[in-house]
Amino acid sequence: MQTIFGPVNSRRFGSSLGIDLSPASKQCNFDCLYCELAPSATMNTQINTVEVQTIINELKSYLNDKIDVITLTANGEPTLYPHLDKLIDEIDKIKNTTQTLILTNSATLVDERVFNSLLKLDQVKLSLDAISEDIFKKIDRPHKSIKIENIVNKVIEFSNMFKGKLYIEILFVYKINDTKKEIAKLNETLLKLNVTRIDLGTIDRPPAYSVGGISYKELHEASLQFDSSLPIHISSRIHAEPNNSSYTNEEILNTLDKRPLTMDDINLLFDKDTKERLQAFIKSSKVVKKIVGNLEFLILHSNEKRKRRFKAK
Repeated sequence: MQTIFGPVNSRRFGSSLGIDLSPASKQCNFDCLYCELAPSATMNTQINTVEVQTIINELKSYLNDKIDVITLTANGEPTLYPHLDKLIDEIDKIKNTTQTLILTNSATLVDERVFNSLLKLDQVKLSLDAISEDIFKKIDRPHKSIKIENIVNKVIEFSNMFKGKLYIEILFVYKINDTKKEIAKLNETLLKLNVTRIDLGTIDRPPAYSVGGISYKELHEASLQFDSSLPIHISSRIHAEPNNSSYTNEEILNTLDKRPLTMDDINLLFDKDTKERLQAFIKSSKVVKKIVGNLEFLILHSNEKRKRRFKAK
């Protein structure tokens, strides 16, 4: 069974060579409403596993110096893979300058062995869709033993111990976790974390269940509800209808003061005249460019020192 796929050109992570740690079937401790895979019963251990040496042999055939990240993922949850620690050690022996990345739903951070294994990686992306137990259960449909309070505590602990690049991903589902109340709870938790970047997204592939995403405009409005010191990035573009509004000079600066933006965001929000005046601010260094976790943001020069310090390695 093939475990290697790609490389995929990821805007967020660069050239990514994927390793599927559950190639035969979906094996997950969540059954998320928005999952692109078919609904299935949750599990807390993998039943079908691939040998570490099989993965390493395949990886050697595909790995080259043009790959930015080796991404550990799965048809399900990659941290359920029982030989994860050994696999990471073996990858480290052959990766050279390529970084290691895992995409996980965060739930198994409560397992000390998984927690310590993830500390060995160069990059970790943790999902955190909700803080309220009822909303967490509704959107992520976790295995019965999983509690969001325990996950949150471990995410906070991990963020303060991890030495690499840490990303948090929040995926919004229409009328479930996109309320002001739930965003306020997410904001409170995020302010306790030490992270490189926080990605806000929504449904962009056909979901397992009959639920919908929110628009780019709604994502942008949600982003403004988070503390302005947080390194928020709107990662979804599937519902991105251009707004192309005219902003005064003061409005341009106020917008960037509230939320640093990428050029993709700028092209959706600003009209041609506004973008030309933005360029004048860049030339005068009132607005500067800053790389945060592989993405380039526009930020007010006066904000660089007063923004909270986040990992930007």
